[in-house]
Amino acid sequence: MKGTEAFEEIIPLLKDEPVIHANGYICRESFNIKDREENFYMIGSMGLASSIGLGVAINRPDQKTIIIDGDGNVLMSMGTLAMIAAAAPKNLLHVVIDNEAYESTGNQRSLSNSVSLEKVAQSAGYLQTKKVTNKNHIREAFQELMGKDGPSFLLIKVEPSFDKSTGRVHHTPEEITARFMKSLNPPKN
Repeated sequence: MKGTEAFEEIIPLLKDEPVIHANGYICRESFNIKDREENFYMIGSMGLASSIGLGVAINRPDQKTIIIDGDGNVLMSMGTLAMIAAAAPKNLLHVVIDNEAYESTGNQRSLSNSVSLEKVAQSAGYLQTKKVTNKNHIREAFQELMGKDGPSFLLIKVEPSFDKSTGRVHHTPEEITARFMKSLNPPKN
């Protein structure tokens, strides 16, 4: 399965949840499928989507928070898995698109071909973990974890295949931040 296929399954399931996207092709794919004010796109800052997602989840316990991460990002900031597990936000779903490569920077292999990231998350203390290798199972796994208390971890194995011609996020970091913050704090009626 290609990474784009995974995004095509997940993005239509989103409602008004805040979604923090890892840098590189993760944010580019999501942006090009459906840009939303509730999307926070990491422009650079590899490995920090999970930290930001944890902060959002803790501060918005009334709403599910979703992180869409990459295997390289998780490997770079593996300590954040332990922080998420220790904080135990019930409203957090951590989705990892695992192509076993640092594809945005030249397709160097990551260690996720020999390290089972879902097992690392489980060992760290995530309450729910699932691994999906077939696009036909993504929707069911995603919806199941959305309906359970977390923190939850969904690993989606894909082949390195992101299209290098996929357009970049057009918003500036300042615009991304402003609209994301506005979506977290809607005006009161």
